[in-house]
Amino acid sequence: MCNNECDASTPELAHPPELMFDFEGRHPSTFWQSATWKEYPKPLQVNITLSWSKTIELTDNIVITFESGRPDQMILEKSLDYGRTWQPYQYYATDCLDAFHMDPKSVKDLSQHTVLEIICTEEYSTGYTTNSKIIHFEIKDRFAFFAGPRLRNMASLYGQLDTTKKLRDFFTVTDLRIRLLRPAVGEIFVDELHLARYFYAISDIKVRGRCKCNLHATVCVYDNSKLTCECEHNTTGPDCGKCKKNYQGRPWSPGSYLPIPKGTANTCIPSISSIGNCECFGHSNRCSYIDLLNTVICVSCKHNTRGQHCELCRLGYFRNASAQLDDENVCIECYCNPLGSIHDRCNGSGFCECKTGTTGPKCDECLPGNSWHYGCQPNVCDNELLHCQNGGTCHNNVRCLCPAAYTGILCEKLRCEEAGSCGPGSGQGAPPGGCPALLLLPLLPALLGTAGAPGL
Repeated sequence: MCNNECDASTPELAHPPELMFDFEGRHPSTFWQSATWKEYPKPLQVNITLSWSKTIELTDNIVITFESGRPDQMILEKSLDYGRTWQPYQYYATDCLDAFHMDPKSVKDLSQHTVLEIICTEEYSTGYTTNSKIIHFEIKDRFAFFAGPRLRNMASLYGQLDTTKKLRDFFTVTDLRIRLLRPAVGEIFVDELHLARYFYAISDIKVRGRCKCNLHATVCVYDNSKLTCECEHNTTGPDCGKCKKNYQGRPWSPGSYLPIPKGTANTCIPSISSIGNCECFGHSNRCSYIDLLNTVICVSCKHNTRGQHCELCRLGYFRNASAQLDDENVCIECYCNPLGSIHDRCNGSGFCECKTGTTGPKCDECLPGNSWHYGCQPNVCDNELLHCQNGGTCHNNVRCLCPAAYTGILCEKLRCEEAGSCGPGSGQGAPPGGCPALLLLPLLPALLGTAGAPGL
């Protein structure tokens, strides 16, 4: 490989980029070559961008074969949005700390928990004099953290890919970019007398992967010079990422690797509206098919409705008897007095369920014999049926205020009786009016006898 034989203007001596992707069966290898470092100390930097206009899922190592010695500094970058933004995939350097302020690592230093870490490796940047030409980005070594060292437990890997979006995205690209930042020098100092010896040359780049079709296609074909999924399972879109028209009976979902070996298709099913069975009384315009129940339900019912066909009212609302089922005001909000009602909201019939002694549409009224006191409480006394005795007075229907000589709920007991001290000298034996209580007892038989005399 003589530098004075490299001339882009002469076809026989040119080394164009397409030589990185031609068939490598011939010897010597064909290769692309950059300009030499003739403008040193200005950096010799080259970007090589690979674009597919399609989302690709990587399935094997990325392998780059150099014919110039592997570069002292290089970054492999990826894009997930067709080159609009870029993020580092891996750093390569002879001295990671000096070049990128990162501690050197290899994939073997990672684990299941750190497999997504972006590392800088010194394994592949050993300078100009090395015999090795190849740089790897290790996909399979990362797979091995889940599938085992020989990738025999693929169910474990597929399970992780199914459930962990960040892991799927890590192995997914739309574009790759190789940023060559410093050519292989091999010495401590650059030989400024022989700058033509410093350049980049790549004979082969291998990127193995498959079109991302969300497991809804088995074939990816070129259509108008673009890779396109041949979508199955009633799906459509560049990545089979949505259901076809009239096949939106349930939300789109990617296919699944599990269970091994056949996986699950998650086929899009016919829309309910397309078969005339999406009746929601105007409270929703979307239905969903529940595979497990083999039935159709309305989705996102509005106007405070719920139910399979939006025919019921939400909790706390009741059916407006004067409105039709398709009326926006079919369900009316209902509040109950929290002190008088068992629940804050009314039941489905529009009634509040009242506590004992309470009545009214909102449970804010008391039944006879009850009075409102932080809710309806049974009356202890009143001025109609439950009179306070012996001169007592009723206070707020909750208690009798008794004279000093009496006690009890209705002032019906002598206070001295509780103490066992009633007697002639106690001063507490006379009821109101001054008549001795003992004199009433002998009179009762006499009165009864008098009343019964005419009948004898």
